[in-house]
Amino acid sequence: MKIIRDLSNKLDYPDPVVTIGNFDGVHVGHQKILKKVVEKANEIHGTPVAITFEPHPVRVLAPERGLKMLTTFDDKARLISDTGIDVLICIGFSKEFAKTDPDRFIKEVIIDKIMAKWIIVGHNYAFGKGKKGTTELLRRRGKKYGFGVNVVRYAKVYDDIVSSSRIRSLILRGRVCEASRMLGRPYHIDGTVIKGAGRGASLLHTPTANITTSNELVPKEGVYAVKVSMCSRQGAIAYEIYDGVANIGKNPTFGDISKSYEAHLFDFSGNLLGQQIRIHFIDRIRDEKKFSGISELEDQIKKDIQKAKQILSKRKDQLYL
Repeated sequence: MKIIRDLSNKLDYPDPVVTIGNFDGVHVGHQKILKKVVEKANEIHGTPVAITFEPHPVRVLAPERGLKMLTTFDDKARLISDTGIDVLICIGFSKEFAKTDPDRFIKEVIIDKIMAKWIIVGHNYAFGKGKKGTTELLRRRGKKYGFGVNVVRYAKVYDDIVSSSRIRSLILRGRVCEASRMLGRPYHIDGTVIKGAGRGASLLHTPTANITTSNELVPKEGVYAVKVSMCSRQGAIAYEIYDGVANIGKNPTFGDISKSYEAHLFDFSGNLLGQQIRIHFIDRIRDEKKFSGISELEDQIKKDIQKAKQILSKRKDQLYL
């Protein structure tokens, strides 16, 4: 997939079929739209194109909200590419860009720069200054400029409308299983394995990989059944995947004050220090709690591992991307 960040020149792609959105998380609702784009492009022998924005408009217009992203840009781009999109246009979002009139955006970007043949968006899509650009405006301008418009109905999971904000809420409450259904894959965070406190192997007889992560949205503190994937030692394409249990929290039994992210990988032996790993959250096991001492904590860890194995034994059909 080609990623374009500069629209100063007119693009030269045959019959572009275009969708527009933030696509944070690239959840099943986004996937539904993106797949429609690919289907229409195949039908007319055109080019499937997605337009997104960086940074997220909320970060520019309402920074006080402290919006945390479900995906990094690299992850978002990879997930969009996986749907079959050929071109991803990333427009830099600013307060000045936010003032763009909807008609100006349609004429200067959609028509003059991209020469779109079709626009496909979600049912609640709004754009331009004050979000005055609507799907009805797109239809009217489509008749004027000669592009078709298709509005895709929202996706539902168990009668719940899928949205990025709904998924964020679920993750922050530790409801990763429900969030994963809306994402179409287990929620994950990436990280580099760093040196931890050294208690896992020496005191608790359960070695863990501690990570530092650039992911912004981390599930609620607690213990989770997880899958852990890492780059194969033979190369960066293939991945090794291990079952495991992860803890997010401050280790209150030891009086720590900073949050840590650590995972114990089942049936793994070796040194992971410096390794890039991805922790996929399958289900929540329990809240973090303070134990009376090392012995009680060690007993609980054994129970957590057993519970995680029970959960993971039933989850063989997940995608770990």
